[in-house]
Amino acid sequence: MPGCSKLHPPAPADDEILDGPVEGLNYEQKRQFVEGDIAFNDEIFTSHTGLGTLFVATSCGSCHAGDGKGHPFTTLTRFGQTDSTGNQFLHLGGPQLQSRALPGYTVEKIPAGASFSSFTPPANTGLGFLELVSDEDILAMADPNDNNADGISGEANWHTLPQFIVPKTTALDQHGRYIHRFGKKAAAFNLLHQTVNAYNQDIGITSSFNPYDVYSGLATDPEVTDRTINNVVFYLQTLKAPIQRNQQEAEVIKGKTLFIQAGCESCHRQTLRTGYSPIAALSNKEFHPYTDLLLHDMGPELDDGYTEGNAKTYEWRTPPLWGLGLSPNSQGGGYFLMHDGRARSIEEAILLHGGEAMPGKNLFIQMNNADQKALLKFLQSL
Repeated sequence: MPGCSKLHPPAPADDEILDGPVEGLNYEQKRQFVEGDIAFNDEIFTSHTGLGTLFVATSCGSCHAGDGKGHPFTTLTRFGQTDSTGNQFLHLGGPQLQSRALPGYTVEKIPAGASFSSFTPPANTGLGFLELVSDEDILAMADPNDNNADGISGEANWHTLPQFIVPKTTALDQHGRYIHRFGKKAAAFNLLHQTVNAYNQDIGITSSFNPYDVYSGLATDPEVTDRTINNVVFYLQTLKAPIQRNQQEAEVIKGKTLFIQAGCESCHRQTLRTGYSPIAALSNKEFHPYTDLLLHDMGPELDDGYTEGNAKTYEWRTPPLWGLGLSPNSQGGGYFLMHDGRARSIEEAILLHGGEAMPGKNLFIQMNNADQKALLKFLQSL
């Protein structure tokens, strides 16, 4: 009604929000997207619907407000693995610390001698595109021996699969190990793997995929249905990719040029492409996430002594930069960047880079104030 426009504010522009479906979904796909959206953002678990008894959060959306990055309040603590031999503290609650408990139960504590690290929840948008980058394309970006002598030696995290994952026939197999791509250490194979783990480890919810209770370690009846799991996976797969803002501004264009000249694009790859998908809206699409999905040595300052899969303790997967400028919307009005949220600004995050990223950081430090400002404005536009 005409009068409503005076009562309700206008809807935000698509490039100002992270949530929303990718364009091109058909009716049935839109219906499944909405069902997944409800399960992800609206369903809050209680003790009567399976919560806990130990848990970190009561819903998926509580860690990913508006499908954006998490806040220190929702940061996860992982513990128990120092090298590729695997987690040595699974019998003591690893890999994730359950920091909350139902009345009558005691929260977990990090066992003596266990390494640990804090992981701030990432943004969710565009994940379906990242899931569809072929293994061959990921390996084409890898250079573990730095054969081109550019100082960048990214490598894939090859790891074994949980029993509930059946890899596609196109997935590369390295003696029973497969390329993983999601998470701070690239320790999750695909979005089903990520979703099942999040329900189990974050909310204490069992499923047919992972029926083991985080408190007792015993198999229990599923507390969430396969349909809900699959709807949430579909929701994550079909969330739109973040839309860059102010692309035509001269300072943003200048900042992008400086970003590439400083070598940042060697790891934060601007353009990738999806392979075939039965979801036509995702199939064979070019997109711009600013990541290579590879592990890189980030130097001693970011070495927490903890790892996952076959990553080294000082290696981290290149985080996608798309959506970076919208991070404060879900982080309480400010930035909490890097794997654990320790950086309170984009500039501080750049200055924490080490290892393979040290040359790029040094070039940023050497830039004059105007060039630094332009580069930061470009990153804020993503």
